[in-house]
Amino acid sequence: MNKNEFKVIFGSGSENESFARMVISAFAARLDPTLEELADMKTAVSEAVTNSIIHGYGGRDGDIEMTGRIDGNEVSVEIVDFGVGIEDIPKAMEPMFTTRPDIDRSGMGFAFMEAFMDGLEVESSPGKGTRIRMKKKLGVI
Repeated sequence: MNKNEFKVIFGSGSENESFARMVISAFAARLDPTLEELADMKTAVSEAVTNSIIHGYGGRDGDIEMTGRIDGNEVSVEIVDFGVGIEDIPKAMEPMFTTRPDIDRSGMGFAFMEAFMDGLEVESSPGKGTRIRMKKKLGVI
């Protein structure tokens, strides 16, 4: 059997962004990813979690759920928050667009997720939260 899954729930404190990076690193390690593949996944997860903390909860307390799955040589990860949600997903995914210019956000989070992963899906409902699904195939040249 070459399938494995995890689920963790952590708070929306900024210190948990590094925790999420560690989780995906440890989880994917059994596939022996390259340093570049590992950095790509860590960056994408970091951006998704940071979006949940800053945009989803805006400094308020809340839960972030992170699930992952390994199927063959593919790592899937999902980040879910129950914050304010996104009204216009295509607009939010445009490079340089940010809803928080007041705190010097670059608006590149979704662009980085898209660039570093092989698949990105975003679902959101205003007032209910956001679900980000990402996939990365390892060992693909």
